[in-house]
Amino acid sequence: MYTARYSAITFGALTVHWPIGCFNRPWTAWSFDDALAQIKAAGYETVGLLTRTNDEPFIGADATPAYLARLKQRLARSGLKANMGALRTRHDIPLDESIKETRKQIEHAGTLALTYLLTFGVDKPEEYAHYYKVMSDAAAYAQERRIKLVMKPHGGSSGAADEILTVMKAVRHPNFKIWYDAGNIIYYTGKDPIEELKPVAQHVTGFCAKDCGAVKGDVMIQFGTGKVDFAGVFRTLNAAGFDGPIMVECCKVGATAEETMANARANRTFIEHVLARL
Repeated sequence: MYTARYSAITFGALTVHWPIGCFNRPWTAWSFDDALAQIKAAGYETVGLLTRTNDEPFIGADATPAYLARLKQRLARSGLKANMGALRTRHDIPLDESIKETRKQIEHAGTLALTYLLTFGVDKPEEYAHYYKVMSDAAAYAQERRIKLVMKPHGGSSGAADEILTVMKAVRHPNFKIWYDAGNIIYYTGKDPIEELKPVAQHVTGFCAKDCGAVKGDVMIQFGTGKVDFAGVFRTLNAAGFDGPIMVECCKVGATAEETMANARANRTFIEHVLARL
């Protein structure tokens, strides 16, 4: 049974229940076991396997069965539910090799019983067509395993609304959706995250929470210190029928894992307070 943290907020006559989880990104200077402990201490019940390290390939094509078995055990011991794994795909290699690597990662996500696979698009225009073909195959392959393939705004082919809609049209598969990232819209394009959300909101099935103050600005910051209008974003998502999850990606990294935990907790409560005021 899904046990992620929920915030129940009333929008007029409608009550929404949006799970709020946390990615491991703020704790990459420490071990993943430290990250799990601090995410739990910060009041989250769901973790996303976003940022890999030399010691933690997560669902990477190079992850061994033994590593995956240990990772599954560590997640179970942590008391956290892992809901997402990040895909790392290559598009400067033959198409069949890229598809093979991607399918391997999807299989690994199945081993960990993940719900979502996150992709980021590609930066180089000469790789766009290759990416579309790999994602079309991945969407179908993941659907067979009851895993949802999602893409977040990340510059390049996924920069903002026009690019996102182009990818969706090219992939042409119902198992390819969007995890919106308002902070990345600012970071990569400088555009208004709310205006860029409106054309794609119906396709959004998750939200990667980060703040940002300027193009290429710092994103490892506390919510409310940048330019993301979280209230406006959440209103737009709610109007489109969004039902979560929200995944906290960033916070200010402290001198210790515990300081970072306190900042991650503060960003969680920030989101809860914004929702409560809508």
